[in-house]
Amino acid sequence: MGSAHFVIRGARVFDGREVLDRADVLVKDGRIAAVGTVAAPVGAEVVDGTGKTLIPGLIDAHAHAKPPALAQAIVFGVTTELDMGSDPKWMLGEREKAAVRDDVADVRSSSFGTTVPGGHPSMLIGSFFEEQFPTVSTIDDIPGFVTDRLAEGADYIKLLIDDGSAMGHDSPTLNPAMVAAIVGEAHRHGKMALAHVTTLEGARQAVDAGVDGLVHLFMDTEPTAEIIEHIRQAGIFIIPTLSTLGSLAGETTGEALAHDPRVNNLVPDAWHENLCACWKLGGESKLEYSLAAARMLHEAGVPVLMGTDAASLGVFGTAHGVSAHGELALLVRAGLTPVEALRAATSLPAKHFGLTDRGAIAPGLQADLVLIDGDPTTDISTSLSIDTVWRRGSRLDREHYRAQLATSAAKE
Repeated sequence: MGSAHFVIRGARVFDGREVLDRADVLVKDGRIAAVGTVAAPVGAEVVDGTGKTLIPGLIDAHAHAKPPALAQAIVFGVTTELDMGSDPKWMLGEREKAAVRDDVADVRSSSFGTTVPGGHPSMLIGSFFEEQFPTVSTIDDIPGFVTDRLAEGADYIKLLIDDGSAMGHDSPTLNPAMVAAIVGEAHRHGKMALAHVTTLEGARQAVDAGVDGLVHLFMDTEPTAEIIEHIRQAGIFIIPTLSTLGSLAGETTGEALAHDPRVNNLVPDAWHENLCACWKLGGESKLEYSLAAARMLHEAGVPVLMGTDAASLGVFGTAHGVSAHGELALLVRAGLTPVEALRAATSLPAKHFGLTDRGAIAPGLQADLVLIDGDPTTDISTSLSIDTVWRRGSRLDREHYRAQLATSAAKE
């Protein structure tokens, strides 16, 4: 644990928006007190940031925070996960844990996503979901469904428009009238409506209905100028989740991460194997389609947020925390600069999800911080070279986590 008062001295600082070549950051009682040239208070710890880069804690804008997600995410500098589908049976406990502990990431959640009987993600019943989750069969079911999610503490409402065609199979899905009704009901309650899509047509339906964001990009076809302009005019944001889309399309983007020495002994063996695995469910989908769409949307001025879709074992190609760094690299591959990719993982999700106390390094904000041994503002591959993580000003003991994993592995 870190001291109540400390100064990070002389680091390069990415403040969530811009880069300060050299600055000090003073933290008092879990919050950032000053940025610039700072005199250390008497008795304060001084952390040498020379040659290192300080960034805000990363925000994964699309995850599924089933335990032990929050404990694993923070080890890799992800201090907040925005859950896009969970079961309140375990999410309520995770929320309570995150409220009082600094060795796990914070979390927001949609609770169950809105889908039809047999619709996506029904294939995960029995693994990710222990039993059948609530669904909607008609428009009349929608007000009650949304009310139930809000009673579970949902921070936003997710809906799933997925006919399975992007992955080579047929699946029942919401029809356009139901999509519009869900969006309207979410907005009536003052909540964002966020759409899971995997096809260009699904994206069009979501935008037509007035969603606030797309939490995946389509991967079934090349992007068109028409759909890019349609999304731009709608004024929404996108969370591409290129890591998972790559796995679904047959590209194992997680394997290089799994074998990166900076990941050694910080990921359980089962999750290491999960990173190396790949879905490749079929169909003609390609990661290149999604990369091109992300590039065109970014160039058109559409806000792009970093999200991984990391979920549980068996949802291949990802692992909590680790995949955030792979996603940053994929965003750069899609045409964002390293600084733009870092914004996508800090200030932009904070802005669009109303997290006014984080996502930047500025006085008054929560001291969720990551010190990196390198310069990810020019070379995004260094983002994984983590020196120190703080949540609410408390230093994470990464070596203790490593030792716990080693002990668990020895008992197996």
